[in-house]
Amino acid sequence: MLSDLLGGDRTITVRNCLFQYYLFGSCVGVETFLLAAMSYDRYLAICRPLFYTSLMNKEVCFQLIVVAWINGFMANSIIVFLIAHFSFCGPNVIDHYFCDLNPLKKLSCSDPSLFELIVLLLSFIFTIAPFFLTFSSYICIIGSILKIQSIIGRQKAFSTCSSHLMVVCLFYSTLIIVYILPDTPTLRHLNKIFSIFYTILTPLANPLIYTLRNKEVHQALRRTVDKLRTFFEGF
Repeated sequence: MLSDLLGGDRTITVRNCLFQYYLFGSCVGVETFLLAAMSYDRYLAICRPLFYTSLMNKEVCFQLIVVAWINGFMANSIIVFLIAHFSFCGPNVIDHYFCDLNPLKKLSCSDPSLFELIVLLLSFIFTIAPFFLTFSSYICIIGSILKIQSIIGRQKAFSTCSSHLMVVCLFYSTLIIVYILPDTPTLRHLNKIFSIFYTILTPLANPLIYTLRNKEVHQALRRTVDKLRTFFEGF
């Protein structure tokens, strides 16, 4: 996609388009499971602090990562396999910035009824289920924080999950807008713009959101700002 945008060549083969969607869709699927795993981690840290070290060890973390990657790539393997058997006999212009599911489905001449049913089932298992796990975890987290009597205690508890909550809200809000809003000519361009948020801006913001709370990062930023100030004052 970046090569096409920089080089000006807007053409892509069906095989490469499916491969592009497979990588994109798999990464989105992995992201949903990783966010759910991280919300479970925050739930244990705030709601079950005495059991945290025993329930969330390195072995469990490794298992959660493996499950996230396997589920993300497995679900999209099924979808790409089904799309590969579509007949593309109509228009060949993709009304999107990249090869996404809905634009590809619109270009097909095949009956999408069975495909839409399978996609709905896979979405419930691999996207909606992790979303509800993340949502329920934060309901428990917020309930536990509200029970804390001291304001300082609430602030410390909330600070442990604030970064992750920001990423969750940014990721799922744009994802819901793109795939839940009706596909009308008026909203189609808006959907394409919001798709940039969860494909580019969210991954770009992840390291910034998570590391800006780190004291060492704060110190490094201060040193960098001081060096820049000294450098420009020299002129």
